[in-house]
Amino acid sequence: MDVYEWLMDSDPAIRWQVMRDLAHASDESVAAERARVATEGWGARLLALQDEDGQWGRDALPAEGRSETGLPSPATRRLLRELHGVSLADLAGFLGVEADTLAAWESGEPDATDERAARYGSVVAWMWNLGTLKPEWTATTYSLLLLRDMGLDPRSEQARRAVALVRDNVKWDHDGQDFFDGEVEPCINGKAVALGAYFGEDVDGIVTRLLAEQLEDGGWNCEAENGSVRSSFHTTIDVLDGLLEYEQAGGAIDVTEARLRAQEYLLERRMFRRLSTGEVVDEAFTRFSYPPRWHYDVLRGLDYLRRAGADPDPRLEEAVALVRSKRGPDGRWLLENTHPGRVHFPLDEGDGRPSRWNTLRALRVLDWYGD
Repeated sequence: MDVYEWLMDSDPAIRWQVMRDLAHASDESVAAERARVATEGWGARLLALQDEDGQWGRDALPAEGRSETGLPSPATRRLLRELHGVSLADLAGFLGVEADTLAAWESGEPDATDERAARYGSVVAWMWNLGTLKPEWTATTYSLLLLRDMGLDPRSEQARRAVALVRDNVKWDHDGQDFFDGEVEPCINGKAVALGAYFGEDVDGIVTRLLAEQLEDGGWNCEAENGSVRSSFHTTIDVLDGLLEYEQAGGAIDVTEARLRAQEYLLERRMFRRLSTGEVVDEAFTRFSYPPRWHYDVLRGLDYLRRAGADPDPRLEEAVALVRSKRGPDGRWLLENTHPGRVHFPLDEGDGRPSRWNTLRALRVLDWYGD
């Protein structure tokens, strides 16, 4: 089958975007196909995994539960630490104990007379509250980002119910802030703005904070609070996605100037090179993943520019040539760089195999650029 037939032989989340962006089908037929995301395939499966408290991702925990005074089982404590991405050595350092001591606590019961054991219990209790950002990539934030990517209609009954549960119940781990109030890191707040704007929630407060945090070079960096004055591609693309979604949703705050400054940050660097030396910032930027999660790559950056309606720019030629070069003889693009972590279910066939998501995104980028 040809590439178009192959793309259409897929999930509604892919099909409606192919119809809109590549086949230029009628608005009525595109809307009808998009409506199926809420009731069929990946979108319906993902919606069904949301807990009644609004969270996704807690299915990673065993059903054993935890008493008010006791700790979970040793196996569950190890799992919690792994799901939060915390090494044994790092946790031991935080608690001020030897790694061997912590390993013994994790395998059994800590010494109740050791005051550090109470702190260990508090950390375990904190780690039990999975769902907003951890585990990667099945937590609430990443699940909502997938539903946005799939094009779940925010006006649908299913979307309104899911987002209301998040709005009314879900808190950020940082300091218990409501989900659509955001927290402190711009990489996280960019995601929250994108989700709030897409699903019709008030995120003006987060937008105001992000505008105040833009760095001199035009972008953002989650390490700014630790003194960094240079922007990060990863953080900047997260914030750009959020500001563009907010702007296109008709947000009350004017973000265009800030967004274009950040867009220029990418263009000045040819989408993947250091401004100072011209070297490739990170070879991972040249490998295309899906879902991108919080990571930047060239295809993600170009797809942002396409959605923003930016004019093709000569500074993009090398990045666009990279996209062209990765097209296989069969007209398809591969999945190249899956970011390790838990998933609800696979959306492609794995690295080194043709990817419908990457093929769709690459084709519409090339179409935007004039190919």
